[in-house]
Amino acid sequence: MKQTRRHFLATAGAAGTVAAAASTFPAPAIAAGTPVRIGAVQPLSGFLELYGKQAKLGIDLAVKEINAAGGIMGSPVELLYEDNKTDPKTSVERTTSLIRRDKVLAITGPITSNARDAMAPTIQRMKTPLLYATNYEGGACGRYLFGLNTVPNQELEKLLPAMNEMFGNSYYMFGADYVWPQKMFETAEGIVGALGGTVAGKEFTPWGVKEFAPVIRRIKDSGAKVLVFALPGADGITFIKQAEDFGLLKDVTVAFLGFAETYLGAFGAGKGQNMWVTVPFAAAGQQPGVKDFVARIRAMAGNDVPISHYVMTHYNAMMAIKAGLEKAGKVDKEALIGGLEGLTIQTPTGPATIGAKDHHTTMNMYLAKTEGDGLDIVKDLGALAPQAGCG
Repeated sequence: MKQTRRHFLATAGAAGTVAAAASTFPAPAIAAGTPVRIGAVQPLSGFLELYGKQAKLGIDLAVKEINAAGGIMGSPVELLYEDNKTDPKTSVERTTSLIRRDKVLAITGPITSNARDAMAPTIQRMKTPLLYATNYEGGACGRYLFGLNTVPNQELEKLLPAMNEMFGNSYYMFGADYVWPQKMFETAEGIVGALGGTVAGKEFTPWGVKEFAPVIRRIKDSGAKVLVFALPGADGITFIKQAEDFGLLKDVTVAFLGFAETYLGAFGAGKGQNMWVTVPFAAAGQQPGVKDFVARIRAMAGNDVPISHYVMTHYNAMMAIKAGLEKAGKVDKEALIGGLEGLTIQTPTGPATIGAKDHHTTMNMYLAKTEGDGLDIVKDLGALAPQAGCG
């Protein structure tokens, strides 16, 4: 069923309306028993839909479990999805509709930084919390924005030294031409320089390129030993397939930023092996909490569904809304912000703490590599605090 403009109510028989008029002023508290409406702005179609579908798995499981346990202080959660089609303008339109028409308490999403940045003025003006559960470049700060995934230091400060030690100190950086890869590569260049390494080349590509042979040749000719790669979605899949065909992955080892296990099935059997990542979750992890989480996702969605850290972080975002409201003791937007600040929640990989000032999350991280159809955890990195760039 298409999700756009349809809402998903995970508890049978729950109903209700929210009568407060749309306003830039704080909405009144929601009465017990009235559904708590949460919006989700995600790419459910288009070239980044694999991320949106991963996010949806986590969100759906969280809402299912919250409602099965009695909701939030006696109120069921009503979930409203909007497909932003990975388009910033559409993201703003959908966000405005969710807040004005549907009276949502909070929003989770989107995936890309461009969409998030486009939504930010609306979120601020309409005083509605946005829980952003995608890894990004940092620097998105404000009262109404919370980061539930990683920023550059959490993803790079352990990954690049490991690559340097194992594979060599010459790097090529290749990614999509937008703010996330650009800022990630800025951070990466600083780390590489501190390690005594060199950047043999750096380039960005627009979306929609179908033929990557020229850049693959440039990477091969550069002599780089490590490819720092930040091209998400369908374009990234196309590049890796062509890199395999041209033999590039025999010459360089990929440090894959923004990796999701969904890629491995798209690359093809036995493809995309020995690519290195740092992630806050791997489905193959042996922690009891991870095993239980994976089992619950598969009970809901099927045994063949890939499960990446995007599933967990979006699950965490919904659970943080519940915990934040319960901490605050009432259901309204400003109470939620107070409840989220400094909040620690238990996640499948252990405790995660949202900063009281920077609104970004300290969480456990793992160095891992692709092996077979999943990630093999090489090292538990422990809890890494974000350097969010919020001043």
